[in-house]
Amino acid sequence: MTGLVELLPVAHGGTHPGGTAAGTWPLPILVATLPMALYLAGVGRLHRSGRTWSTWRTTGFGLGLMLVAAALSPAVEAAAADARGHMVQHLLLGMYAPLALALGAPMTLLLAALPQRSRRRVAAVLRTRPLHALTHVATAVVLSVGGLYLLYLTPLYALTTHSELAHHLLHVHLLLAGYLFAWAVAGPDPAPRRPGMAARIAAVIAAGGAHNFLAQLLYSRAPHLPPGSGHSAVEMELAAQWMYYGGHLADLALLTALFAAWYRRTGRRLPAVPPASAAGLPLQ
Repeated sequence: MTGLVELLPVAHGGTHPGGTAAGTWPLPILVATLPMALYLAGVGRLHRSGRTWSTWRTTGFGLGLMLVAAALSPAVEAAAADARGHMVQHLLLGMYAPLALALGAPMTLLLAALPQRSRRRVAAVLRTRPLHALTHVATAVVLSVGGLYLLYLTPLYALTTHSELAHHLLHVHLLLAGYLFAWAVAGPDPAPRRPGMAARIAAVIAAGGAHNFLAQLLYSRAPHLPPGSGHSAVEMELAAQWMYYGGHLADLALLTALFAAWYRRTGRRLPAVPPASAAGLPLQ
């Protein structure tokens, strides 16, 4: 707590101790309002044509944008100079916000709101082989979790604390890779050739296991990892705990979304209780 309090003055236009400029409010405000305005414009277009759109999807997309804005807010950007603050930012941008955004089904909304000719062009792009390879769940696992291994086991993390460009590029990667993974596993958007349930469940288990192993590695080697970070062992141990338990909760949320979508799609219902005669019981 003391470390976070000491960092709060940086939120007012200062810089991180590592040299990275602290965030300012225009960026998170723009991130939250511009995509939401476009999304609501699409919803409005559907309503004017007599079609409906799920309020839950709109809420999910809005929640995702709020989480992104929170992660980029001046207070969180300033706190991210501390390893614990960085890990909170990592969880928000890389795991929680992407799931909420994916559940908003923005691609489905785009296809529904576009004119027919534009819709066909977008659909043709979605059917291309390179895009199928990029959006495959296995590719998403590599980009999402593999990127974290590259970040924390190499000097790349230290670079992000000194270079503002690297700092912002890291944010972009976390958000896009996390969105790709959430979309490939449980997104309601159309996904041609999407693997079946077994493959997607296996992907979540594999990604979760790799994420948890990395957290344990950071904890056990806190004095040395990430290389050149300058963080104390205590900071890294606490940050690794955030990563471990926060990752567990995110994986649980992702699996919940996956099974909820499967339940809605297949129309599963609890079997009705059979009448007494059918169960072989004597009638009263």
